[in-house]
Amino acid sequence: MTLPVIDMREVSRRYDDGPPALHEVSLTVRRGEAVAIVGPSGSGKSTLLNLIAGLDRPDTGTVSVDGVRVDRLGEAGAALYRRSRIGMVFQFFHLLDDLTVLDNVALPARLAGAARGRAERRAAELLELLGIGRHGGAYPGRLSGGERQRVAVARALMNRPALLLADEPTGALDTAAGQEVSRLLSDLHAEGQTVVVVTHDLALARSCTDRTVRIADGRIAEDVRSGAAR
Repeated sequence: MTLPVIDMREVSRRYDDGPPALHEVSLTVRRGEAVAIVGPSGSGKSTLLNLIAGLDRPDTGTVSVDGVRVDRLGEAGAALYRRSRIGMVFQFFHLLDDLTVLDNVALPARLAGAARGRAERRAAELLELLGIGRHGGAYPGRLSGGERQRVAVARALMNRPALLLADEPTGALDTAAGQEVSRLLSDLHAEGQTVVVVTHDLALARSCTDRTVRIADGRIAEDVRSGAAR
């Protein structure tokens, strides 16, 4: 039986003396699923994303992603895990303005030790796939918001990650550009990419995922797949 891409079991995380940010959360995401994690500010969805990404550790419980026990990783191991197993897309792109679009996309492969020519060929293929191949030699500041987010998605896919994490990927975009990114995530899911989108935007959740997990007060309040509550 194929292992799930994400397997979280009885995970809790508390900061300082306040209520737990997450309390005994268990979540499984199978390969090829597209899942939206939704909830208001302070609900725990960002903590959940940080635990999946290896940016934080749970107080109790286990977090496994693509067969890796993320909760056991040290700083160096977590950095290697993020580089090789997951791709991350953020609200504000985080592109390097002094590098061309092609070099921004190729950077994760170069950091992983890939030869320049091989990395640049892969980057060019991704840019073409995402419809922005003509911008490879441009700098990010010359692109629209939607185009920059496409560059960020291409960069996230550079090392063929098992999991694509998108944190409010349309939050800094206008409506038209947001719809473009939503369609892009939907297309990637249709091609078999496992996608987890963290968002407060229910329209985005409905348009590009096939399952919605609602977080409230640090717990999973609802888990809905294909229109039917589980």
